[in-house]
Amino acid sequence: MKVSELIAELQGLDENAEVHFSYCYGDYWRTEVAPKICQVSEGIVEYSDYHQMDKIADDEDCYDEETGDYKQDIRKVVVLG
Repeated sequence: MKVSELIAELQGLDENAEVHFSYCYGDYWRTEVAPKICQVSEGIVEYSDYHQMDKIADDEDCYDEETGDYKQDIRKVVVLG
């Protein structure tokens, strides 16, 4: 999802409603929990083969040594936490 798509989804919703995100807790009952969003920030992610999804990248190991730019597989994203 892009920021523009998120903004479009939020249009028309109650501006005073709390914002939460949901995920499966991983317990026996496969409970879906929904903690509050406490912050919005920019972050960097990379794909993790082990987790089969993106993970927050290590800030110290995300730069290409030759160019000083982010490595090819590193992406800047908006992180809700």
